[in-house]
Amino acid sequence: MTDRGTQVLVHIRESVATITLNRPERGNALTTELKRELVAAVRRVGSDEAVRAVVLTGNGPAFCVGQDLAEHAETLRTRPDEAFDTVSAHYNPIVHGLATMPKPVLASINGSCAGAGLGFALACDLRIAVSDARFRTAFTGIGLTCDSGVSASLARAIGSARASQLVLLGEPFTAEQAADWGMLAQVVAPEQLAETTEALAGRLAQGPTRAFAEAKLAIAASWGSTLDETLHREAEAQARAGATEDHRRATDSFTRRQPTTFTGQ
Repeated sequence: MTDRGTQVLVHIRESVATITLNRPERGNALTTELKRELVAAVRRVGSDEAVRAVVLTGNGPAFCVGQDLAEHAETLRTRPDEAFDTVSAHYNPIVHGLATMPKPVLASINGSCAGAGLGFALACDLRIAVSDARFRTAFTGIGLTCDSGVSASLARAIGSARASQLVLLGEPFTAEQAADWGMLAQVVAPEQLAETTEALAGRLAQGPTRAFAEAKLAIAASWGSTLDETLHREAEAQARAGATEDHRRATDSFTRRQPTTFTGQ
């Protein structure tokens, strides 16, 4: 099933929802309309219990180059008091929705990834990129600071020292570098991206969805927590995961030396 918005497409097949940014002629630069559609798409697939894995990608040669600066410049000229309302109205809900979604989210990075686009990719749980993808924080190059969670997510992904360098100097980096730094799960040739994404998303969609959700929450909550807080939180989460049908079935299958099929329940 495919829903066609003006600038965002949502396709659902076999428990995998693919959200595609659809302004290929502008590098999927983020207009107000695209951001509104993306907020709605993220909320929709996040609440759909039939969806067990989500892919975020872009149409054309870029994943997402960030904010549409032509639109931003017009807003600065005509409605300067509203120019940064989009951070709270759009960027924050998108990032929060991706990061807290109770199912795994995969960024399939098909090309250039910068600014808020980088923030969206980092809000996903796993990232695959084509070998010729290029990345950039971009914010300070136009006199701005980070948004879309980049100040936290980039530092967590690659370390604070390197994140500071990339933000303050605005230096671009390659997919190979991103993989070496631990930001990417995999780098593939452009012609292999679709197949690799489909295989990994399918694997995630066939996994223990509730256990994945608990793991996401635990990892996110671990930052800034004490050891005792982490251990307590893990104990509570393990009890919830242990009460699922997936756990009972998997344990039974293991004792019987049989393969396990997860249902997400």
